[in-house]
Amino acid sequence: MAMTVIWTGMITLSLVCALAQGSQGLLANAALEGAASAIQLGISMAGVLCLWMGVMEVMDRAGLAAKLAKLLRPVLGRLFPDFAGDQGTMDTIAANVSANLLGLGNAATPLGMEAARRMSRRTPGVAGDSLCMLVVCNTASIQLIPTTVAAVRMAAGSQTPFDILPAVWVTSALSVLTGITAAKVLAKVWRN
Repeated sequence: MAMTVIWTGMITLSLVCALAQGSQGLLANAALEGAASAIQLGISMAGVLCLWMGVMEVMDRAGLAAKLAKLLRPVLGRLFPDFAGDQGTMDTIAANVSANLLGLGNAATPLGMEAARRMSRRTPGVAGDSLCMLVVCNTASIQLIPTTVAAVRMAAGSQTPFDILPAVWVTSALSVLTGITAAKVLAKVWRN
């Protein structure tokens, strides 16, 4: 709802300014150019996303996803202690984290929703600590390979779309550590 109001306000303000300056033609041209650029960007990103989603599918069929989930289990068990014994939920969380590590937010979203659905069964109508932690981990996910950002950079003409890797690793690690710390602290404060 809020985004609808914001976008409507921006469009209305643009139209009012264009009418006041007599530049309706420029506004129409900018809108059409923006739409064309959005389509180009969407198509170029689709190829990269399909590639990495295919890689995830190959990993899953080859058993690498299960091995990665097993590798992540000790860390995830500490982050989600309420669900450490629930194999299905932990597998879904591990798959979600794996997709986020590869920068596949589009593939991670349905997995995160499934994990949230499984978690919410224990506390219907209330977001428990583990569900809040899942949201934090998804929002501030560590990305080893930022495929979406690289696709945008490539579409914008970058010759080296992955040269941002060190900055992405540092900032995503810091954001995850900050988010996890805040979630743990607030979970303790909220109980008291």
